[in-house]
Amino acid sequence: MRFTMRMYDLILKKKKGQELSTEEIRYMINGFTDGSIPDYQMSAMTMAICFQGMSPKETVDLTLAMRDSGDVLDLSAIHGVKVDKHSTGGVGDKTSLVLTPIVAALGVPVAKMSGRGLGHTGGTIDKLECFKGFTTGISEETFIKNVNEIGIAIAGQTANLAPADKKLYALRDVTATVDQLSLIASSIMSKKLASGSDAIVLDVKTGNGAFMKTLDDSVALAKEMVSIGTMAGKKMAAVITDMDQPLGLAVGNSVEVIEAIDTLRGKGPADLKEVVFALGGQMLQLAGRAESQSEAEKLMQEVIDNGKALEKFAEFVRAQGGDPAPVYDTGLFEKAPYTIAVAAPKSGYVDRILAEEIGIACMTLGGGRETKESVIDLSVGILLEKKNGDRVETGDTLAVICGRDREKMEAARARILGAYEFSDAPKAKEPVVKQFILP
Repeated sequence: MRFTMRMYDLILKKKKGQELSTEEIRYMINGFTDGSIPDYQMSAMTMAICFQGMSPKETVDLTLAMRDSGDVLDLSAIHGVKVDKHSTGGVGDKTSLVLTPIVAALGVPVAKMSGRGLGHTGGTIDKLECFKGFTTGISEETFIKNVNEIGIAIAGQTANLAPADKKLYALRDVTATVDQLSLIASSIMSKKLASGSDAIVLDVKTGNGAFMKTLDDSVALAKEMVSIGTMAGKKMAAVITDMDQPLGLAVGNSVEVIEAIDTLRGKGPADLKEVVFALGGQMLQLAGRAESQSEAEKLMQEVIDNGKALEKFAEFVRAQGGDPAPVYDTGLFEKAPYTIAVAAPKSGYVDRILAEEIGIACMTLGGGRETKESVIDLSVGILLEKKNGDRVETGDTLAVICGRDREKMEAARARILGAYEFSDAPKAKEPVVKQFILP
């Protein structure tokens, strides 16, 4: 006798702390996606998961069910081991702009899905649109062709990529169930697994400007995601990186692109290069291009020194419709009309910079989105001149604000001043790369 599956029974089962089967999880996700399982029952389930947790098997099953709820990209036509990188989001994080051309210049295909910025975190697509004509709205055929011919393509995520996750996240967001580890990990990994790469390197941020505020929580999330990806048949690695202050010196869109180009020229900030080399080293090893982190870093330095990484970036911009001229002359980017300096209110040492506040200050200028419909100003931004551990005297410039609206600039100045914390003694400078997480 065959029993009809009911969501009620699944909620009860999870409430009692029992493990859901693969079939039960698929029934739940498919039903929620097509609307046959109502929001209130799914809310009850996510709350039960928050209290009872999920086993590793359940977490993988949930991830794969959400992956299979929409399009799963077939990138088998791309030659070689395809690598992708995902960041959990931070302030000043222009890593992809530097990393992808370096890896591609070393012969490893980079097939990347990226998103737009929302709130205080920036998006790779917005930054790339600083190049006039650049588009991520390319067909699957063009995407594959570009990766095969030049080694790199970046596309916007399609609406039908893991639609179950989009629907489930919206529900979690209003029911206080966002912060459960398995739900976070499956949400991120469902989209990454649907994107079709063979190898995935995760940049898991930790600190006041990150989703995960503590190192322990960040490590736990990284281990969960690496485990999911490995069980799903992907090559995986994760790097825990610091977000207790913005990454690099530039926060905004065009100012971050300029900093990324400077880094490709070998002149960027040390912390950005440290993160890029840590992630790139893992990507090259997973692709079989290097046998160790030190070998990988040597190779990456070579393509920076000989200009091949910068050339690859220009080639990539051109291939997706953009004008590559600013790659060689950053003065061609649109500039905000006004600048004001933020002066240090006291002498001492920079103890901490609240990254999230700097991100919100940039959003205040018009450099980020409060809603998905917001139009952003690509020219505005913040240039930091003092970071953690630096000595400052009263009146020294902490940061320079580039803006278009003086009222908004004054509001941003107040936020930036509030983001800086000072001490009488210097703080030891922490490494930006905290830990590597491998299967």
